[in-house]
Amino acid sequence: MSNSLEFEKPVIELEAKIGELKTFAEEKGMDLTEELEVLHRKLTKLKEEIYGNLTTWQRVQIARHIERPNALDYIQKVFNDFIMLHGDRLYGDDKAIIGGIASFQGKPVTVLGHLKGKDTKENISRNFGMPHPEGYRKAIRLMEQANKFGRPVICFIDTPGAYCGIGAEERGQAVAIAESLQKMAQLKAPVISIVIGEGGSGGALALGVADHVAMLENSIYSVISPEGAAAILWKDRAKAQEAAEALKITATDLIKFKVIDEIIPEPLGGAHKNPEEMAAILKEALARKLTELLTLKTGELISRRYEKIRGLGNFAPENT
Repeated sequence: MSNSLEFEKPVIELEAKIGELKTFAEEKGMDLTEELEVLHRKLTKLKEEIYGNLTTWQRVQIARHIERPNALDYIQKVFNDFIMLHGDRLYGDDKAIIGGIASFQGKPVTVLGHLKGKDTKENISRNFGMPHPEGYRKAIRLMEQANKFGRPVICFIDTPGAYCGIGAEERGQAVAIAESLQKMAQLKAPVISIVIGEGGSGGALALGVADHVAMLENSIYSVISPEGAAAILWKDRAKAQEAAEALKITATDLIKFKVIDEIIPEPLGGAHKNPEEMAAILKEALARKLTELLTLKTGELISRRYEKIRGLGNFAPENT
């Protein structure tokens, strides 16, 4: 209840009314089945109306929801035998990026992802999912290991962006991101990247050079946050909603521009409403695409990836 969003209030109020009616019926020993069925139908219709017509800003709110499943949640629900690996062998272990080896439908894979926390304390320890250079260098190390053994690489993207503090810049943030882009472009096995929440700037792109890029229905993917864009364009972060619309950051927008390849549907109300169902949907989508990519030979895989990357950004006005 405390984590509900403003536009969800009608749903929350109706759910509360249904709960109260159930309790009343049980206490009084009354049969109110018909009345409850009417309210449940009304609730379903209300959810379809609200969640079927979300604005861009409302999707931003869902993408950032504190209860939204993070990379570790999906790793635990979708993969088996996950072994977490740590450190970049140069500086330290960045908790904002998680990575390791796992089994997916009997096949070994390397899994990587940005990792936000579930509460303020954990978010602070994980720097709110904003990696330092050592995080990306850890990812590069695990990619190189995957390349050596021919393991597919699965990436979960969920970050406001790479950390831009003095320490990160001193340790080569830009170089670490560039090297990650280069490494992903050269991998000999299939690479799949999925935006599960917030895909912000180069910090997200560093895990986004893939043969197949998907977004969950209510995730966002952008060169800059709405607040950042508003501060630059209008000198007013309060115009974030307006900036969000202009940036075209939703999955629906980006699949039209061919920035992504697939939209993975979410349970009604968002992934956080039913994490188990969301994990099952994600697992099915991942299995389908990975099976397809594994049929390609290395040369064809890299060639297709190259052409895909080169094709990004092509734009022709509709009236030409």
